[in-house]
Amino acid sequence: MDTLATAKTRYATKAYDAEKKIPHAQFEKLLEILRFSPSSVNIQPWHFIVAETDAAKQRIAAGLTGNYIYNSAKVLYSSHTIIFCTRTDISAEYLEQLLQQDELNGRFKDETAKQGQRDTRQGYVEFYRNELKNLPAWMENQTYLALGQLLFAAGLEGIDATPMEGFDRDLINQEFDLAEKGLKASVIVSLGYRSETDFNAKLPKSRLTDDVIFTRL
Repeated sequence: MDTLATAKTRYATKAYDAEKKIPHAQFEKLLEILRFSPSSVNIQPWHFIVAETDAAKQRIAAGLTGNYIYNSAKVLYSSHTIIFCTRTDISAEYLEQLLQQDELNGRFKDETAKQGQRDTRQGYVEFYRNELKNLPAWMENQTYLALGQLLFAAGLEGIDATPMEGFDRDLINQEFDLAEKGLKASVIVSLGYRSETDFNAKLPKSRLTDDVIFTRL
């Protein structure tokens, strides 16, 4: 699909057809696109929990109760649902893991280039940790970059998606032992194909006009 057409037609799906499943190869393609999401200094502070089975989706839906019950069916009737998790801190060990992966992928021509990457990445982490004092927010911002990449890719692939911030974070974090893994749940995304009953599919898009949101210099 054309990129502009995708931007104008993709939307937050409100109801899914539980009988329709994303083909395996196409879903794996989406996961690979997600893996290649951009992040500041390639920090990749994320982890994705992928629910493909009904049992796995039931575990996620357990965190969509009370005030968030309206989101439960989106998870249960989806083809797949993904929990986007964000790291709660950046350790020296994790920075070294990133650096070793960079080296394995052939990004350094010599030790000077490798040290430059080490210093730059460490510098950003310390800047957000010690000066701006908002390292968690910076990391979560990177996770939302990945969210945008997935939503647009799904639209290009003709797959419907629903990003959801309406869930009980404590319940989800506990269900998947995220704190013990140095992670926290940031956002949940359901993927699949819209139901004929989805009212939002028939509504026109609404965005502010370009004269409101653009300043052309």
